Amino acid sequence: MAKAEIKNLQTRFKEDIAPKLKEELGLNNVMSVPKLSKVVINSGISHDQKKDYQHIVENLTLIAGQKPTVNRSKLSVSNFKIREGDVVGASVTLRGKAMYDFINKLVNIVFPRVRDFRGISPKSFDGQGNYSVGFKEHVMFPEISPDDILKIHGLQVCISTTAKTEDEGKALLTALGFPFKKQL
Repeated sequence: MAKAEIKNLQTRFKEDIAPKLKEELGLNNVMSVPKLSKVVINSGISHDQKKDYQHIVENLTLIAGQKPTVNRSKLSVSNFKIREGDVVGASVTLRGKAMYDFINKLVNIVFPRVRDFRGISPKSFDGQGNYSVGFKEHVMFPEISPDDILKIHGLQVCISTTAKTEDEGKALLTALGFPFKKQL
């Protein structure tokens, strides 16, 4: 008896999830089914961390599997003590297989590790099918060793889709396994 082949999320989406979404949303063509286009993971760097931000870049590299870009300020803002050219954040964009692998890890490993997790809010859509979720601590990602933490920092995950409405975006993410809270 042969071993059952374990499909990755990208293959499962093409073979299983997309045809079901086509029926559920009442679409005529499989190409009109909403899909993931990219995932952006970013972390802001506070004023007191701007001299030593390398640990944030290293953590994002571990979490995403590729090196993030360092974002610099384009303008000086005296109220925030930011000068033009200061480091204000780091971000990494995932597409293709890396994106699907990250989404799979997010749904199956990271969300269950969040303390007092009861589902994610369905109100974080932007009206066009894109979704954002923030984490107060980066520790729940499995690549981060709790023993090696210098400082705890937050991060945000923005999921861009080809959906045109909030309902299509929610149907896509629900089909991918996102645990949304029940609406009362």
